[in-house]
Amino acid sequence: MTMQPPDVSWLRGEYGEECYSFIYVRATPQQVIARLGGRWEDFTPGPFPDDPDQYPSHGEPLGITSIGDWTFVFDPDWLGTDEDVITMLSEGTRLVSQAALAIKGLDYFHWCEDGEIRFFWGVDAEYPAEDPDEITDTMTEIHRLHPPFSHHYYQGPAFLLVEHLTGIRVTERLLKDSTFMWGFAPERTAPPAGELFRPEATAQSG
Repeated sequence: MTMQPPDVSWLRGEYGEECYSFIYVRATPQQVIARLGGRWEDFTPGPFPDDPDQYPSHGEPLGITSIGDWTFVFDPDWLGTDEDVITMLSEGTRLVSQAALAIKGLDYFHWCEDGEIRFFWGVDAEYPAEDPDEITDTMTEIHRLHPPFSHHYYQGPAFLLVEHLTGIRVTERLLKDSTFMWGFAPERTAPPAGELFRPEATAQSG
């Protein structure tokens, strides 16, 4: 396999100065909203912010859209690091999440299958996660493009791993051309920015 490095320059700039979680669930938007405890009819359609100054911040709505067979969730906080939420959303399906606050160098990645965390990486994890067999070759190729420990995941590796696990190549144009549903969900229980979970509590499986 030969990977091409993604253009993530737009998320290294003004957008990347804000906290964000990108969550990908192989399910419909209606199913994801229901699992989060929300109601589809309470969400309002709208675009992905065209201007970083309009980027939602902590306490503001999350956005949901469909990309093929997947639902993409944008949360302006740490929802993608909340293990209770992401494992619940992954029950019976696959979930991938990435979260970052580039201005502080905070960076997290999860891959979940049917309620179990298969792979985790976090900037404050004590030890790097072992690569499951399913992504060994992919990680070798990613490390060819981005040598280990020389880059944060949000600078490219996370997007390459997302593409491998979901088939989605995330670009600024893809998000800005999509119509999102914006609203609130009761199960959005991630800790406030800066109050991150303890990575030592993360269990690795198979």
